[in-house]
Amino acid sequence: MTLSDAVAHLSPHRWARANRLLIRKALAEFAHERLVTPEPAGDGRYVVRSDDGETRYTFAAKLRGLDHWQVDADSITRHRGDAELELAALDFFIELQKSLGLSDEILPVYLEEISSTLSGTCYKLTKPQITSAELVDAGFQAIEAGMTEGHPCFVANNGRLGFGVHEYRRYAPEAANPVKLVWLAAHRSRAAFTAGAGIEYEAFVRQELGEETVERFHGVLRAQDLDPADYLLIPVHPWQWWNKLSVTFAAEVARRHLVLLGEGDDEYLAQQSIRTFFNRSHPEKHYVKTALSVLNMGFMRGLSAAYMEATPAINDWLARLIDNDPVLRSTGLSVIRERAAVGYRHLEYEQATDRYSPYRKMLAALWRESPVTSLEDGESLATMASLVHVDHEGRSFAAALIERSGLAPKEWLRRYLRAYYVPLLHSFYAYDLVYMPHGENVILVLEDGAVKRAVYKDIAEEIAVMDPDAVLPPEVSRIRVDVPDDTKLLSIFTDVFDCFFRFLAANLAEEGVLDEEGFWRTVAEVTREYQASVPELADKFARYDMFAPDFALSCLNRLQLRNNRQMVDLADPSGALQLIGTLKNPLAAF
Repeated sequence: MTLSDAVAHLSPHRWARANRLLIRKALAEFAHERLVTPEPAGDGRYVVRSDDGETRYTFAAKLRGLDHWQVDADSITRHRGDAELELAALDFFIELQKSLGLSDEILPVYLEEISSTLSGTCYKLTKPQITSAELVDAGFQAIEAGMTEGHPCFVANNGRLGFGVHEYRRYAPEAANPVKLVWLAAHRSRAAFTAGAGIEYEAFVRQELGEETVERFHGVLRAQDLDPADYLLIPVHPWQWWNKLSVTFAAEVARRHLVLLGEGDDEYLAQQSIRTFFNRSHPEKHYVKTALSVLNMGFMRGLSAAYMEATPAINDWLARLIDNDPVLRSTGLSVIRERAAVGYRHLEYEQATDRYSPYRKMLAALWRESPVTSLEDGESLATMASLVHVDHEGRSFAAALIERSGLAPKEWLRRYLRAYYVPLLHSFYAYDLVYMPHGENVILVLEDGAVKRAVYKDIAEEIAVMDPDAVLPPEVSRIRVDVPDDTKLLSIFTDVFDCFFRFLAANLAEEGVLDEEGFWRTVAEVTREYQASVPELADKFARYDMFAPDFALSCLNRLQLRNNRQMVDLADPSGALQLIGTLKNPLAAF
C-alpha cells in the first residue's frame, strides 16, 4: 500500500456523507437518552440547539415506541443566524459539550474516537454496495464483514484507538483481509493453560496448529537450547506483538520467558468484536480470541490472564445447565463453548497495578468452538447484528430474511423470538442467569431465511448469576453478582428491548413489513406462552413483571461520554448504570 492509498477513502464527498450519518445517529440516540431535547418545529420537524443557543440543527423525525427517534439523515441542516453551515461531527460535539456532559479531559479523546469512527465509515463507503437481499446468500463471513453500523446504540462505536490507518485496513473486520496469527512460547513459570473436560494441552495444540507447525515451533526453541516442554504456546494478534509485547514486554523476551516462534499457517478473519478470529483455512477449527490493547467503545480490549483460568469451567457449567433443562433444550439453544484458555502473567506489572489494569490484560488467548460443525443440511449462519443492518437503499437484512422465508412477518418474528428471547426469559426466571445478548454475541442458525435456533457466545466474560446465595461450583463462583432487585430485569428491558428490539421494530415498521403494534403484540404473546409453560415460576413472574407499565432508562452513551476509557467499574457493574427517568414498557398494553 502506498502512502496515498492509505488515505484514498478520505475524500470530501465521503467525509460529508459520513458526518451526516453520524450526526443523524447522535441526534437520535442523544434524544433517546435525554441528553438533548428536540423542540417541535411543525410538519414533523424538530430543532436541537447548541449550548450557547446560537447554532441550531433542524431535522425531520418520527418518534416511535421506547422513545425511538427515527431521524431522516438527508433532512438535517445546521444554521447559525441566517447562515447555513456544513455538517461537521467534531463541531457538533464541541457545540454541545455541556449538554453531553463531556469533561475537558474526556472531550479530545472522544473526538479522536469520533474521527476514527468517521474514517471507518468512509472506508465502508468505498466498498461495493451489496443489497440486504444479496447479503442473505453471501455466507456467514461475508455477512460478518458486511455489517456497517457497529453497535446500534453507541455513537462512537468504531474508535479502535491504537490502530494506524495501515493496521485498520489490515485488521478491521470490514476490511475482511485474512490474517495469520503470531505465536509465542511462554515459560510455564509465568503462563497457565486451562481447558474444559476431556481436553489435554499437547493434543489440543497439535490439533489446532497441525503437527508440522508444532514441530517447526519446537525447532525454534531447541535452536536456542530451550526445552519445548518448559513452554506453552500462545497465539497473539499481530498488532499486539508489534505494538505492545515486543516493546512493553521487552524484558520477558530478553530473558526468554517469551520466545517469538513466528506466524502460524492458518488464515483467520477478524470478527465484529475485532479481537476474535474465525479460521478461514479450516472453518471447523476453533475461533481464537486474543488480547488487543486498543481502546474501543469504552474499554481497552485486553484479555486478563487471571480471568482466563476459570473460563473453560464456566463454559462447561453453562453447557451442562442448558443440556439438563427441558425448556432451554426445546428452544434449540446452544452455546459455543470457550474450550481452552492460556494466559501469561507479567509479575512486575502485576506488582505495580490492581487487577483491573490494562497492563494485566496484554497477553492471553482463548479458543472458542466453531458453530460450523453443528450445522445440518440446509442450515446457514448469520450474526444477529445483521438483523438491524440496513443497506444503502434503506432495506433491512431482517426484511430480506422475512421475504426469503415466505412466512408471514409475525410468524417469522415468533420463530426468532422462540429461538433467541425465550431462552433469555427462562434463564432469568429459572436460574437468575443473565447474558450480554447483543447482536454481536448471538449467532442465528437460519433455514430458508427463517430463524431455526440461536447460538450464544462470549460466555465467561459476560454471563452473571444475580443471586448472591446461588450454589455454584467453586471454579464458577466469580459469575455470582449482587444486583439490586429493582434493576435485575433491566438485563432484558435494556439489553434486549431498548438496545436491540427497539431498532428491529422501527426498521420493520419503516419498511412497511410489520407495524410496531404487531411487533410488540407478538413479543407479548411469546412472553405469555412461555410463562404459561412453566406455572411453577409464577411467583417469580409476579416479582419481576415483564408487563410492568414502565422501566428505568439505562443510558449507554452517557457511560461512554462520562469516561470513554473505562465505562464501567468491572467490580460493580450495576453501580455504574446511568438511569435517567423511565421508558414506557411496550408490553404493558398487552
